[in-house]
Amino acid sequence: MSAKADPDLKAVTGSLTRKAPSLPLTERLIAMPVVLPLLTFAVILVLWESATRVFAIPSFILPAPTRIIEGFSAVPPARWGAHVWATLRVALIGYLVAIVVSLPIAVGLAKSRLMSRAFYPLLVVIQSVPVVAVAPIIIVVLGTDDAPRVVITFMIAFFPLVVSMTTGLMATPPELIELSRSLRAPQYREITQIRLPYAIPYIFSGLKISVTLAVIGAVVAEFVAADVGIGFFIQFSTSMFRLPQAWAGLVVLVAMSLLLFQAVSLAQRVFFPWSLPKERR
Repeated sequence: MSAKADPDLKAVTGSLTRKAPSLPLTERLIAMPVVLPLLTFAVILVLWESATRVFAIPSFILPAPTRIIEGFSAVPPARWGAHVWATLRVALIGYLVAIVVSLPIAVGLAKSRLMSRAFYPLLVVIQSVPVVAVAPIIIVVLGTDDAPRVVITFMIAFFPLVVSMTTGLMATPPELIELSRSLRAPQYREITQIRLPYAIPYIFSGLKISVTLAVIGAVVAEFVAADVGIGFFIQFSTSMFRLPQAWAGLVVLVAMSLLLFQAVSLAQRVFFPWSLPKERR
């Protein structure tokens, strides 16, 4: 019996040990969310470098990636550090001020229809005013130190936070609000234990948008009046036709925005993982 069963046993074990069919290359790339963007970026750099060499594009029009790397090395690290810290400091201060101011305003807009009707159109009007046009006036009024740059950053980062927070606070199911009121729950508990948990995904969506806008606001402020910062560095390098250095400053700004965006995303994953879809936790 055992001799007869050996061929069947071998067939079964052979079928179990067969390798599963490999996925197509496109499916494997999609399954690796980090590799695909890096490959795309590498291809773009190769095409960029090749185009500048084949068509002999002058560096003052479009520098090659290798020239941008040379622009990095042409500036001392201490100088890079001073510019990065100046921009990062203003962006973070303006961003934090926008968060602190936006939350109570959003609570008021969500709780009071009168306040919503009275102040929301005013907020839209303020947001519609180009910050670049108002920036020189702010500089004249507040001076040339960090205060006007923080105000400009705040103005750019403020509106998305208010809108996202208000939308989230108003997205609470009305039956929960009615239940809390029937139990005579205090107003602060309705906000902190019912409305805010439902608003967390909306709030973090606004935080992610605003943190990148804060960097833009800091750079806009430095374009108007500053003697240090990445925005000042780009403007100065452009005026001196040092385009590789200006592009290097732009790369630093992109890296700064990406790092801040990832920091906010990490905070959401660490402290509020339940607010994310299951596949992103």
